[in-house]
Amino acid sequence: MAAAFEIGVISDTHGQLRPEALIALEGSAVIFHAGDICSQWIISQLAELAPTYAVAGNCDEDAALDLIVCKELGGLKILMYHGHLLVEEAAYKADIIITGHTHRPTIEWEGRVLRLNPGSAGPRRFNLPVTVMRVTVTDRQAEARLILLNP
Repeated sequence: MAAAFEIGVISDTHGQLRPEALIALEGSAVIFHAGDICSQWIISQLAELAPTYAVAGNCDEDAALDLIVCKELGGLKILMYHGHLLVEEAAYKADIIITGHTHRPTIEWEGRVLRLNPGSAGPRRFNLPVTVMRVTVTDRQAEARLILLNP
């Protein structure tokens, strides 16, 4: 039996990194930021907690950010992109797909694929909650949970 580990998932910070988001992501083995970061210092702060992967969103101007990240962790393939551009997801054969963009938190199973959108952890928009996610991976199985932040 493999040891369980935690993945932190955050998106749409739009230049704001809330202290409660850092607390919620603390202890993650790795962090995925699904775009609309809008400030490089946010990635630096997240990287102090855990190795951090990030993609560019439609509001990001950092040319160093990739549009797509695909990593294998704990025997699971994780595909992440912001969601504002079309991506041929099937080509990646991912077990977990992470997007942002809509600011609407989502945890859905589509067959064997876990589809996640952590919502927005930045400024409150559209009357939607301010959220991040954590994913627990144990023996190639993933379980996601939404964490509501106090706005």
